[in-house]
Amino acid sequence: MTNRLHRPTPNELDPARRELYETITGGPRAAGPSLFALVDEDGRLNGPFNAMLLAPELGQALQALGAAIRYRSSLSARVREMAILAVAARWDCAFELRAHEAVGRAAGLTEDELSALRGGSAPELADPAEAAAMSLVMALLDGDADEGTYGHAVSVGGDRMVFELSTLVGYYATLALQLRVFRVL
Repeated sequence: MTNRLHRPTPNELDPARRELYETITGGPRAAGPSLFALVDEDGRLNGPFNAMLLAPELGQALQALGAAIRYRSSLSARVREMAILAVAARWDCAFELRAHEAVGRAAGLTEDELSALRGGSAPELADPAEAAAMSLVMALLDGDADEGTYGHAVSVGGDRMVFELSTLVGYYATLALQLRVFRVL
């Protein structure tokens, strides 16, 4: 499978694309330790970010949503990474799996938990909030949450957790679809 998109170097970008590039490479994703490279050795964007350059106005909005989910939500790092990995496994998205397994390990996910997620299952979780969150995520990946799953998630984590997780699942499903369509590995 070959990448379907040209991957421009920074000096090939027009002003709108260059602004998006600089937002991605200079924002919170670039701060602190990086567990996967945002750019290659020539400065070309890796992963889903290169496709965002196709429509910089939408790319700016999409990357801003992603940054909010990753860096400004109330979800714990473990819950966030388990949810991302569950989406990646459901969509068979190699890039998301590879990138977020590294982030998940740094967030404290065990090899058993990673293995379960890779296999498309929620891991066995002792923490009630994590278990409720992952039950909700798995239901959302099946299309919707029934009253019991929804009610339990709200009772344990509140409406905000349900909103944030449903947003995360939708965002990472969007990225997984784009990564597949454009054959980004």
